[in-house]
Amino acid sequence: MSDTRYDGSRRQTWVSTSAGSHLSHRRSRDTTPELRLRREVHRLGLRFRVHKRVTPRCTPDFVLPRWRLAVFVDGCFWHGCPEHGMKCFEGPNAQLWKEKFKANLERDRRNNASLVETGWRVMRIWECDIRRNVESAARLVRDHACTESTDRASSNGSIPAPSSIPSCEER
Repeated sequence: MSDTRYDGSRRQTWVSTSAGSHLSHRRSRDTTPELRLRREVHRLGLRFRVHKRVTPRCTPDFVLPRWRLAVFVDGCFWHGCPEHGMKCFEGPNAQLWKEKFKANLERDRRNNASLVETGWRVMRIWECDIRRNVESAARLVRDHACTESTDRASSNGSIPAPSSIPSCEER
């Protein structure tokens, strides 16, 4: 269950399970919620660039360059939605899943900070909000883009602290 790294340390490896097999080929870009939101935002008359690298290692789902707004569509599972995200981890990969979600949240925070440092505003929208009402989500993007905000970093979806995602043993 573990392998050896070049430096001699041990690292746990993923164990294939039937419960996780459906996750292996999930899309990371151009997901259904992302496409639906982009289509609706375009219908509202806003123009954007898709998957444009704005800062090193930071590629928002789409950007509205005219308003310097970067939009991320955060999947409920991968980004820890408070309503639909994983509540606990169990099974042979529990610790790896916990580390994976912690890394995702840290990357989200790093990307937000990087964008704000370079003068961009950030908007994060949960996948479930788009599935619930895509028109409302698109209007939020439009309203956010068209209002000049003194607060350069705003977020439609909060990013929970990594410690808020417990393993089953910690509950």
